[in-house]
Amino acid sequence: MLKGKIVFNRNELSGAFGDIGTDFPLIMGMILINNLDPASTLIMFGAMQVFTAFMYGIPMAVQPFKAMATIMLTQRLSKDLLYAAGFSLGLVMLILSITGLLDKLANCIPKAVIRGIQFGLGISLASLGLRNYVLSEGIEGYILAALSFSIIMLLLGNRKFPPAIIVIIIGILYALIFHVDISEVGQHIKLATPQMHGLTLHNIILGFLLLGLPQIPLSLGNSIFATKQTITDFFPEKKVTVRKIGITYSIMNLINPFFSGIPTCHGAGGLSGHYAFGARTGGSLVIYGSMYIFLGLFLNSNFSYIAHIFPMPMLGIILFFEGVFLMRLIQDIMDSKKDLLIVLMIGIICLSLQYGYVIGIIAGILIYNLDKLNIIKLIKE
Repeated sequence: MLKGKIVFNRNELSGAFGDIGTDFPLIMGMILINNLDPASTLIMFGAMQVFTAFMYGIPMAVQPFKAMATIMLTQRLSKDLLYAAGFSLGLVMLILSITGLLDKLANCIPKAVIRGIQFGLGISLASLGLRNYVLSEGIEGYILAALSFSIIMLLLGNRKFPPAIIVIIIGILYALIFHVDISEVGQHIKLATPQMHGLTLHNIILGFLLLGLPQIPLSLGNSIFATKQTITDFFPEKKVTVRKIGITYSIMNLINPFFSGIPTCHGAGGLSGHYAFGARTGGSLVIYGSMYIFLGLFLNSNFSYIAHIFPMPMLGIILFFEGVFLMRLIQDIMDSKKDLLIVLMIGIICLSLQYGYVIGIIAGILIYNLDKLNIIKLIKE
């Protein structure tokens, strides 16, 4: 049964762009480097946003698989493996959800450990935005980043004048001045629809081994467990279970591959980003998803222009605030020195190790319980 609330107003419009700093560069990169079909990729990504909006009624973000996207971009693997890997993870998460194993895993994880995952992810997003995106376009980019930062600092939390709308408009104007010739865009508008795609057992197995296995720790830590906690933080009245999150995760990835859509998941950072910039309902996701559907349907042949319409320095500042908002969630454990130490340890593990999210979860659970049993003492009384 579809539940939840869909509202359209200026705050939902502002919140709609709260996760664009994470999504847009990864999607653009995979289309350009891995030769994905622009129309299929953009339309299906947008469709999954709309699907999730109606399933939850809150800004339950849909994102590309970050670990999988990173491997695709650095190793230039084929799109056939990408689609097959997404399908394989859809199957894995479906099994974990319907058997109840996902619930059992969630019940084993203390709140301090989840806060550590959120903290580590927040630092990662904030540093990525400043280090990689803001520094990408020289002096003009610095000015745009500084202006975006100032506007967001001034208006963050303002329900009458939500900041993301102003920042996005300024960013698009910057793109039109420095990167995009609007007359060229208008000359190549044409309608396109998603391309059908088949899967083979060989690619499903190989895709799972090469792309799926590295993604699983991040999916469990961020897409499922941290997202569930973030929903509880922002929307305590919503009784969303990890099973439901796992099932919608599965549905998206069992559908996407057959229409040449990239694998997608939920994300604590994305939810925080939408919320930070004003979104409180699924309306932000409908707006955000509709933007991608429009770009895919009509501007797919002008992809070089689409890739520049949202400048990287602006996206970097949005991504920075998304990360900061996620890090702020550790406030409720600040009174416990033991929990705070666990959060900091897990955050460092997540940032510094290749499989930091799964190692962080395991290490955090062990340390928490060993301290509880007085086998070790994190903080001496």
